[in-house]
Amino acid sequence: MNYLDIQIATENSDYPSEQQFQRWVDTVLADPGPDSEIVIRLVDEMEMAELNQQYRHKPGPTNILSFPFEAPAGIALDLLGDLVICVPLITQEARQQHKLPEHHWAHITIHGILHLLGYDHIEETEAEEMEALEIKFLNVLNIANPYQEASTQ
Repeated sequence: MNYLDIQIATENSDYPSEQQFQRWVDTVLADPGPDSEIVIRLVDEMEMAELNQQYRHKPGPTNILSFPFEAPAGIALDLLGDLVICVPLITQEARQQHKLPEHHWAHITIHGILHLLGYDHIEETEAEEMEALEIKFLNVLNIANPYQEASTQ
């Protein structure tokens, strides 16, 4: 069983339900393995900008930050790590990219979980591997490939 702790640190209520987050977490962590715990903190732009500056030395908010948990030697915990997601920014991005908000939330959450699992997108080959996994998990959820241009109708 994958455990999810959602921390709401925003007055904005435009975010998915705990059940939706749980479904996305379970989709990525479906392989039999040890139980995992993930903390998802939903924040506004100000907190996200502070965290982005503190941990990435970049100004302004970003859509998601991932903080993998590293247990001290000799300590075994099931905590995979923390995701911090900027609620207003995800809503704005979905609108700008003409995506259903739920689909964009699923994509960003899956992206963050993959970071917690050690995937990255700094090098092109790593990016291709990570994108392929995102597409695979989104497909399981019946969500279109977010990296394809939407066809005009």
